[in-house]
Amino acid sequence: MAGTKAAYICDAVRTPIGRFSGALAHFRCDDLAAAPIKALMSRHPNLDWGMVQEVVLGCANQSGEDNRNVARMAALLSGLPHTVPGTTINRLCASGLDAVGTGARSISAGELDLVIAGGVESMTRAPFVMGKAELAFSRSVGMEDTTIGWRFVNPVMKERYGVDTMPQTGENVARDFGISREDQDAFAVRSQARAAAARASGFFSEEIVPLEVKDAKGKKVGLFEHDEHPRPDTSIEMLAKLKPLFPPEGTVTAGNAAGINDGAAAMVLASEAAAVRHGLTPRARILGMASAGVEPRVMGIGPVSAVQSLMARLNLTIKDFDVIELNEAFASQSLAVLRGLGVPDDAEHVNPHGGAISLGHPLGMSGSRLALTAVHSLEKSKGKFALCTLCVGVGQGLALAMERV
Repeated sequence: MAGTKAAYICDAVRTPIGRFSGALAHFRCDDLAAAPIKALMSRHPNLDWGMVQEVVLGCANQSGEDNRNVARMAALLSGLPHTVPGTTINRLCASGLDAVGTGARSISAGELDLVIAGGVESMTRAPFVMGKAELAFSRSVGMEDTTIGWRFVNPVMKERYGVDTMPQTGENVARDFGISREDQDAFAVRSQARAAAARASGFFSEEIVPLEVKDAKGKKVGLFEHDEHPRPDTSIEMLAKLKPLFPPEGTVTAGNAAGINDGAAAMVLASEAAAVRHGLTPRARILGMASAGVEPRVMGIGPVSAVQSLMARLNLTIKDFDVIELNEAFASQSLAVLRGLGVPDDAEHVNPHGGAISLGHPLGMSGSRLALTAVHSLEKSKGKFALCTLCVGVGQGLALAMERV
């Protein structure tokens, strides 16, 4: 990354990912965001947490309990001193990765030395919102579901670019880039199988912080320790029976698309001097981040341009990456991106422990989860370079590269 200092990921943790209306349904989003920060603080009891200069979190919704700058709320709720500031970034699905890259850029520029970065989303608790009446004493109101996708659509935007839903963009990519239903389902089965193998090996237990789960009345009902979304018994035969979301020729189904989920992640970013000063061990150096814009109707292809821009700046090729964490918004766009970058559909170093189709996709968390898992994967594989990338609603892509220390 350009600048005078290197930025390092020194530690990173996440919550288990919950299903929609699942184990995390009774966690407020701001409390959920605070959980991994609390875990980091407990893992480093001798660190002077008052020296943290910024908390940067990604969050896509920000219409309910995640309003009022959820990063600042999480910082206060976690027990960080009130002197530690916080800011929230919204690049929709890539918000969490943008938070990591933004924190790293601040360190690289020499403005900050110690940052907490991450992301959060409670899609379960995303509220319905009501717009104000256009006329005085009007008896009609508009209500929108903020869980995912468009709301309060600008008519000029609709006329110029369309306002395709997220699944529709996945279908557009499948059609435009010739991605078959069979290939999409095969990709989804691989994602589920890899996630199941990773859990069986204990891979995720090293990055997950268990949460005490309570019911609607506040009574403790148990410990939530594992991702809730995976379906390890998924097979090609099972997926083939699912109806497409856009019949009759559609190819995108609930089985080859990401889930609607809840979760949070956080990590400690530091300059080399700060790592030494605070007794932190650098695990990976962030090399750079790049974004790109594409047509909104094929937003899923966004990572191709972002990755190409990043590689050109860093003088790297796609073959240099030992680990690639590609957000699986839809199998169709994941395959289109891989093919666009010249990577085999079933490459073992791409999402080697599963992806959003199997693990889930809490929008604001997902990008930081990719970065966290990429660090973990590099350490396990003894690889050198990792790439994290996501497509973004309304037509964008974001990519970040790192190097194992």
